[in-house]
Amino acid sequence: MVTGNPRFSGVLFGAAYYAEYQPSGTLERDLDLMRDAGFTVIRVGESVWSTWEPREGEFHLDWLQPVLDGAHERGIGVILGTPTYAVPPWLQRLHPEIAAETASGNRIGWGARQEMDQSHPAYRFYAERIARKVVERYADHPAVIGYQVDNEPGNVLPHNEATFQRFVDWLRRRYGSVERLNEEWGLVYWSHRLSDWSELWRPHGNSLPQYQLEWRRFQGTLATDLMAWQADLVRQYAREDQFITTCISYSRPQVSDDELVGPLDVVAGNPYYKMQDGLTAGVDVPREKPWWHTGVWALFQWGDRAWSSAQAQYLVTETDAQSIGGPWQNHPPYPGQLKQAAFALLARGGRMVEYWHWHTLHFGTETYWGGVLPHSQRPGRIYREVTELGAALKAIGPALDDYEPDADALLLYSTDTKWSFEFHPPLALPNGDPDPGAYLKIFESFYRGLFEAGAQLRVQHLRQFLQADPEELARRFPVLVAPAAYVAEDAVLEALVRYAEAGGHLVVGIRTGYGDELARARLAVAPHILAEPAGVHYDEYSNLSEPLPVTATSAVLDLEPGAAGTDWVDVLEVDDADVLLEYAPTELGARAALTTRAHGRGRVSYLGTVPDPALARSVGRWLVPDTVHAHWQAPASVTVSTGRTGRGRVAFVANWSAEPAAVVAPAPLLDLVSGDRHGAGATVTLEPRAALAFEIPEDSPESPVPSTERTR
Repeated sequence: MVTGNPRFSGVLFGAAYYAEYQPSGTLERDLDLMRDAGFTVIRVGESVWSTWEPREGEFHLDWLQPVLDGAHERGIGVILGTPTYAVPPWLQRLHPEIAAETASGNRIGWGARQEMDQSHPAYRFYAERIARKVVERYADHPAVIGYQVDNEPGNVLPHNEATFQRFVDWLRRRYGSVERLNEEWGLVYWSHRLSDWSELWRPHGNSLPQYQLEWRRFQGTLATDLMAWQADLVRQYAREDQFITTCISYSRPQVSDDELVGPLDVVAGNPYYKMQDGLTAGVDVPREKPWWHTGVWALFQWGDRAWSSAQAQYLVTETDAQSIGGPWQNHPPYPGQLKQAAFALLARGGRMVEYWHWHTLHFGTETYWGGVLPHSQRPGRIYREVTELGAALKAIGPALDDYEPDADALLLYSTDTKWSFEFHPPLALPNGDPDPGAYLKIFESFYRGLFEAGAQLRVQHLRQFLQADPEELARRFPVLVAPAAYVAEDAVLEALVRYAEAGGHLVVGIRTGYGDELARARLAVAPHILAEPAGVHYDEYSNLSEPLPVTATSAVLDLEPGAAGTDWVDVLEVDDADVLLEYAPTELGARAALTTRAHGRGRVSYLGTVPDPALARSVGRWLVPDTVHAHWQAPASVTVSTGRTGRGRVAFVANWSAEPAAVVAPAPLLDLVSGDRHGAGATVTLEPRAALAFEIPEDSPESPVPSTERTR
């Protein structure tokens, strides 16, 4: 269903706005300030079911009318949310059975949000009723440009009895018979063979990875079904010019994002990131929460992940205006960082930037999640910077319509492997415990290295990769990296080989091809199907308690000082490949770290470890030696991200440093915000924390052509 067309022109700009949280009498002032700041959109209504329906069957639907009327009078569009993610107390009291249960069978206590099993029939009855009431009441209002169904779905994995029985039914449809389930899951192990479906044990006691993977896949269908159910409901009232979306938090346990967005019109999501040094080039800030990104590379990675959901432009529904987190996590942005972050998200395909939220709350869990206005509600520095950004986005106007970001390399993402590794990870934490974040650690090591080497990246889910033509992918993306594609059917591995045969450079990471579609270790030489084209195989592998330094065996690859493998090593047997990097001799006998071999018209390389940043950057520069970053002669503190639209090419340039920097224009440039022009070869000065957007004439001979343009 996702078309990539958000049904509007230009970049939407605004914030979530909750007049119901505000003192009375502030509405007109708030809307005037929003208009003056260049706001073109607000999001409303999704968090207050108990305001819409304070008692069972008693509906108060008119309170939002002044907000929508006032927004429309000022030319501000509205995204209307269905309030189904936070149930009111009366529903908790009438139907306590809708509470989601933990793996141990205990009901999740009320007092937060999304504590319920959203597939429960009683919940669905009341949720449908309130969603219909709200949408029907305002569907014809001219301010409403779209709908957000629910909010950050997939927060819990409910283990309720009815949910478990639906899981059994899902397995019955999937496998057909208990005998086949026994065979596929290997239930002969530890005497787990079933004679009847009723004998399937509960997830709480499960230790089998095949069971766990299917349980997570089933849970993913619940979140996707919730989206389809609400989207179908809203479409009964929505106009043709209104879009339907939800806001995705990519770390939510039920989310399989490429499937979740299928019933929607456009992708939307919520990037939260640590500011200050968290957005300073060359500074490493620990990641404190799975949804809280740190590092310039991580912000760009979020944008590329959002694009990957539907391989299309997306909306930013919520992001930082000030500090995000608890009262002990106060890191407001340095001057300029709001514009930097917004331009970075636009550079990777965003079409809306919306803050959470307009005013900083005076009560509740998120009292210290800073909004555009501070607690005093007097406009200050943040408001002034937001206003400057609003003016910049207005100047950019429709220049980003139909924008597609460029990419030098394609990274494959596997939700199934992520889920599998959360249960049965190959990596350990420093204390020896299993590392449930192992998949992201491996994936992000490749992304970060390539990004910091100056490459622009595209992320693609395995399902999307299987639907693509390997020949076309090889033409569009000269490098394809498969980091830890452990849960992979033969068809995926065969398509990887065809990509290399078609002329692409395939890079294989650890665990890729080792497991099958049910996370079973393959009865095959590793890496399955890829061993012969790679010219290497392995039987042994080991975890690493300390980094294992590598050295270059040829001048082909320029290695940074301190480059090392971490966490894991495959003991590679080199059959017919060139060794580019090797380890110092160890008792284990592992020598080859990075190998490469020509295959067909392309190449297959194997990196048998988790690279540290220095190693990952070194490999990244070897894989993508000619980057747009180099064409601009940009220093390390500067990022250059490019793309094209129907009317030409666009470049976003940002200086992630407190010191000035400069780049050299590789072609004539038009500053989309100021209107300034720079000739080819001109030096463009970047102030500290500056972010600029340029249009490059389509017919400029000096304009560098990235890999994604090779087929156009």
